[in-house]
Amino acid sequence: MDFYQNVFELIDMRSFSNLWFWIALAVLWSTASHWVIGVPYDMVLRARRYGGQAEQDLEDMVRININRLLFIANVSGLWLLGLGCFLLTALGVLGFFYAVEIAQALFLLGLPMCIVGLLSLSTARLIYQEGAVGDVLRRRLSRHRLYVQITGMISIFVTALWGMYQNLAIGPLGG
Repeated sequence: MDFYQNVFELIDMRSFSNLWFWIALAVLWSTASHWVIGVPYDMVLRARRYGGQAEQDLEDMVRININRLLFIANVSGLWLLGLGCFLLTALGVLGFFYAVEIAQALFLLGLPMCIVGLLSLSTARLIYQEGAVGDVLRRRLSRHRLYVQITGMISIFVTALWGMYQNLAIGPLGG
């Protein structure tokens, strides 16, 4: 019986007192700030440093990902917006009205990622409309990455405050 107790403690559904939640939060935001509109940020740095083929590779990757993102937004954007709003509302109501902690945690992960998705869509539209290449493209991607990092810092701060409140008010073991 001790084995099952250890396993259930390891995958505990209480999110804010669980180490796995905080690891997932860190991985989520480090991944979100590394992949700028589906392009790894090291490609932007390499294109800035070396130019030539690295610049062409960056422009091709950005073009492919922007076309993909804009196609998805044009074809099923309203459906995705409606589904996303429904899921976030459901998580918000479950989490903050009915006090389901896993829903609170998923809401605090999901809402900022939706903001990042909207930022990505906005940046993709800007790059597409201006036909950005070269230095203009790299600056646009760098600015987008900065906005994602600012969103991540605010999100991590709010999540940490809410998690500390939950652990202090309710207790790490459920009260």
